[in-house]
Amino acid sequence: MSLNVTVYFDVASTAPLHPVARQALTAALDEGWADPARLYRSGRQARMLLDAARETVAAVLGARADEIAFTASGTQAVQLGLLGALTGNRRRGGHLVHSAVEHSSVLHVAERHEAGGGEVSVVPVDRAGRVDPEAFGALLRPDTALAALQSANHEVGTVQPVGEVATLCADAGVPLLVDAAQSVGRVDVPAGWSLLTASAHKWGGPPGVGILAVRKGVRYSSPLPADEREGGRVPGYVNVPAIVAAAASLRAVRAEAERENARLHELVERIRARVPQLVPEVEVVGDPVRRLPHIVTFSCMYVDGEVLLTELDRAGFAVSSGSSCTSSTLTPSHVLAAMGVLTEGNVRVSLPYGTAEADVERFLTVLPDLVAGVRAPLGLDLPAPKPVTGTPPRAEGHAGAESDERRATDGGGSAGAESVAPGPERPGASGRIAVVDALGKRCPLPVIELAKRIGEVPVGGTVAVLADDEAARLDIPAWCEMRGHEYAGEAPAADFGGDRGSAYLVLRRS
Repeated sequence: MSLNVTVYFDVASTAPLHPVARQALTAALDEGWADPARLYRSGRQARMLLDAARETVAAVLGARADEIAFTASGTQAVQLGLLGALTGNRRRGGHLVHSAVEHSSVLHVAERHEAGGGEVSVVPVDRAGRVDPEAFGALLRPDTALAALQSANHEVGTVQPVGEVATLCADAGVPLLVDAAQSVGRVDVPAGWSLLTASAHKWGGPPGVGILAVRKGVRYSSPLPADEREGGRVPGYVNVPAIVAAAASLRAVRAEAERENARLHELVERIRARVPQLVPEVEVVGDPVRRLPHIVTFSCMYVDGEVLLTELDRAGFAVSSGSSCTSSTLTPSHVLAAMGVLTEGNVRVSLPYGTAEADVERFLTVLPDLVAGVRAPLGLDLPAPKPVTGTPPRAEGHAGAESDERRATDGGGSAGAESVAPGPERPGASGRIAVVDALGKRCPLPVIELAKRIGEVPVGGTVAVLADDEAARLDIPAWCEMRGHEYAGEAPAADFGGDRGSAYLVLRRS
């Protein structure tokens, strides 16, 4: 049943306009509309507003006002920061280091840099999405021109050890760019950065305002043609009213942050603990301790993320997902993939300031029935959820969209067709291999069919899942870890009768 009022739980994507931002924007449209580079009265007035906004932002970031430049977005700030620092440090070398879970804006610049002859090293993360500072430092080289590390992850909320990495970078003489889009306005800015970027619409400012801060002494050369505005770093006319509103709302949210963070942290803890208690086969992902106070991400095994998000929207909740099934590209989330967790059935809840406890309770009330409804057509015998003790259980996947489910179960495709044939002997295998042909089927269908068939082989037996969906390479090992089975590796599908794709081998252990 649709509701007239939607509860918005997606501030990690964009936050509603803060009331202070709205007031400041309205006032600045009247008082700051002129060109701040002009010397007549209205221009001088606009310049005063712009300078005041720059001072406000600088104070929050712990920077000097002349180190702050305003961009058209957080993405543009990241791109200009990376390209400008790489250009400015080109005499040192062409090596870039970044973590595996950076925002796509970093990854796209890295791809361009590599295509142009530069070198890129990617630092892996653990299952909580956190980099190891020592592993990061080990990749720094004499020719490293720049390192990049986000302050906190945008999909799972894990806070990165920026301070420790910054110390290692400083010792190596390498500038560090910190993408602080998710944390600025909510928590203290990490120390040690050389360049820092942020985005106003993440904290309740208007969209279209990004922040690029470059410390004095950091070599920086604009990758764009010269322009006299914003210290030569960002060309083009500045949106003074939007910048004024962004600065005013940043000051306001920082004043609210201590009180609201404590309250939101408690609500997120409630979600982290109760979702695995209420819903079978769920994994809460991200670091349970070193995380942002307002973000919680979980995956419901065998549940299609797009279907679940649609059902939650109908129930009156706006949430987000990192699942490939919810994206136009159908590409698995690079963040979830790097963490080694299920890339399907992912739900991200990010709470805005002022979230009511009653709304969280209603979310927890409706979620179990919605998940059960999506899973119902699958005919899976799922265990009851277990109480959470210590670290939340590992989670997984997602259930196929209704059309895919129907094709997989009504004979419209080969998914679910199984043969049992002699297979090559493998350590711990029974010598007979059950083959599940899921070729041509999108995840989570290969995982769903695996779950259906695993009980039909004896303990120690092997199931070979044939699939040509890239997500299967990520999700089948994640499923094995959650369910206590052993992922035995990958082989050509042709070895098991397939005409394309790969065979993913699973040993039944319980």
